[in-house]
Amino acid sequence: MQNQRLSRSEQRLQTRNRLLDSAATLFAERGVNGASVEQIAEDAGFSRGAFYGNFANKHELVIELLEQRTSRELDEVSEIATGPAPFEALREWHRGRAGNLDGWLSLRTELLLYAIRNPEFRPRLAERERVALDAHTSSIEHAFAERGTEPPAPAAFLALIVHALEDGLLFQRMLHPDDVTDDIVVDAAEFLMTNWLNTPSDSQ
Repeated sequence: MQNQRLSRSEQRLQTRNRLLDSAATLFAERGVNGASVEQIAEDAGFSRGAFYGNFANKHELVIELLEQRTSRELDEVSEIATGPAPFEALREWHRGRAGNLDGWLSLRTELLLYAIRNPEFRPRLAERERVALDAHTSSIEHAFAERGTEPPAPAAFLALIVHALEDGLLFQRMLHPDDVTDDIVVDAAEFLMTNWLNTPSDSQ
């Protein structure tokens, strides 16, 4: 059975995704400023013209890369968080990501540095971070609703703690692999949630 030929739109999507994947790899290795359009295109197996046929410039590619990667991760984690035994499922997810932790942290750090150096990019990064924070907030509200209790502080504030803690713990995992396990983020989140769920709120 012969493979069906891709349509023009499918070919274009495939080209864009290959360019995005190459950019993610090169940004993690060399930084956003250290990877040129030509290098991204060559690594993906295309010409400079193919790059500009899909993206107006590198800035546009950075924005799409940010949105693609954060959306993909958020979809995966959101599905896990609403399923059965979420903490155990999240442990498996983090263990799977552990094999590429250095690359993931490098890319995330590069996107943060890009936002620092390019203020016009900050609202887009903030928007994606807000989506993640809202997901954490919804998960925390759901956990307290199941208990029929109120959180000891606004759920959005608790979500900010969890979200910020995740970044810090992942850097510690990278720096101290012998002392910090792949489960550290989930262990910390579970510890906090257990204590918060058992802390009487001011309204109780």
